[in-house]
Amino acid sequence: MAAGGSYTVVEYFGGEAGYRCGYCKNDVGNFSHGMWAHSMTVQDYQDLIDRGWRRSGKYVYKPTMNKTCCPQYTIKCHALNFQPSKTQKKILKKMTKFLSGGVMPEGPCDGEPMDSHCGEAVPPAGPSMNRTDAKIPVIVGTSGKEEEEAPKRAEPETAPQEPPSVAPGLTLSATPKPGMGADPNRPPCRKAKDLRKERRLQKQHGGGAASTSPVLKSAPLPPPQGKSLEDFFSDSLTESAHRLEVRLVRSSPPSLQFKDTFDASYQVYKLYQMAVHKDPPDKPSETQFRRFLCDSPLEAEKTPDGPDSGYGSFHQQYWLHGRIVAVGVVDILPSCVSSVYLYYHPDYASLSLGSYSALREIAFTRQLQKRTPQLSYYYLGFYIHSCPKMRYKGQYKPSDLLCPETYTWVPIERCLPLLEASVYARLNQDPDTGEENALKNMDQALVLHQRSVMPYRIYKRKCRGSTDEQEVVQYARLVGQACAERMLLYRA
Repeated sequence: MAAGGSYTVVEYFGGEAGYRCGYCKNDVGNFSHGMWAHSMTVQDYQDLIDRGWRRSGKYVYKPTMNKTCCPQYTIKCHALNFQPSKTQKKILKKMTKFLSGGVMPEGPCDGEPMDSHCGEAVPPAGPSMNRTDAKIPVIVGTSGKEEEEAPKRAEPETAPQEPPSVAPGLTLSATPKPGMGADPNRPPCRKAKDLRKERRLQKQHGGGAASTSPVLKSAPLPPPQGKSLEDFFSDSLTESAHRLEVRLVRSSPPSLQFKDTFDASYQVYKLYQMAVHKDPPDKPSETQFRRFLCDSPLEAEKTPDGPDSGYGSFHQQYWLHGRIVAVGVVDILPSCVSSVYLYYHPDYASLSLGSYSALREIAFTRQLQKRTPQLSYYYLGFYIHSCPKMRYKGQYKPSDLLCPETYTWVPIERCLPLLEASVYARLNQDPDTGEENALKNMDQALVLHQRSVMPYRIYKRKCRGSTDEQEVVQYARLVGQACAERMLLYRA
């Protein structure tokens, strides 16, 4: 998958110290292992996120699942089998109504979960490679604290509300809407006691001749012919007062379109941080924006059978009347579209753009899959069951969670009872299942030392007496055998 001459180069920083957790506010409960990625191939990053790693800018980290206070489970949605729920359809219809009629929905925004990782686990020392861009970022998060990751979605999924029950003799104050009357194609309504009487008579005659009182049966209803996800987006294009355009621009290395729209995009981000996360005006600086959402270690790659856009890091810009109203930050990888973040103009908060953009990105994944069959998943970042506001990601179904011990995928329905019983759980309950890509041969791990690439066994001979063996072995176990043999671990 890697382009000719491309390598992943990382510095590993361990992860023994605890940091503040942005979910439960524990001052020292957040634990994770971290690496600074100077460069990274998309295949290596795909393999890393399938082992529980995640990037924020150029910093790549892996929560210490059995130690951290709020375990973060990697979640992926099967995009090809996704069907929008009632709540998600409501959001899509709300956008269609806005685009066709031009009237902004009334009422408050659907709400925004605390979807950020506020306890920074960046190592105290910066990268030691002599590179002009090799600086450890202070990743400013959405709550005004330093953080490792600020994942993407903005609105939690909420279950549709049941109509209020009414006591006998009382009426609702709202006037019912006029209906179309009874459906002549369906059997007439019958009283429950009449139906019970007929069932009783039918039982009495069950073993003999047919009952003299025929039982009326309802004709079977045809299977529901619901709209596909793409149908909702097509509807929003017909006779619209507003036209919403989604443009994909490469953010790293920055394309010309990205450069031309950088300031407009940054201004939306600044307004978003100030309105939604209450940042002071000087907090969401241009430097912080670049470091957090524009810088990426992923190498741009293009293959004959890959997406037309190529692989790597992109911004999906949502344009309305010649202005950017929202931006979704995504990575296009060999097997998935990985969501990074979403920010939007506060004036459009009532449109539930967080949920809407997730649905657009699922449709985008399905579009890419037509050309690239193996690219069929949509990764939503981390699912955190111990934080109720972060459970909304489980509403994008069907979806799987990554088992933190076997690195196998388990349907979320089988995981929920385990996570209800304990914040940390081995999700794969088969005791015979082990880690397929476990470290087996440490000597084959690659090291970058004194500008030379060498296997670890050579590095050990050259650096006898070195005290870093335990750290290097820990790194190799966390990335797995395949990545350890491809990625270059920088050693000063």
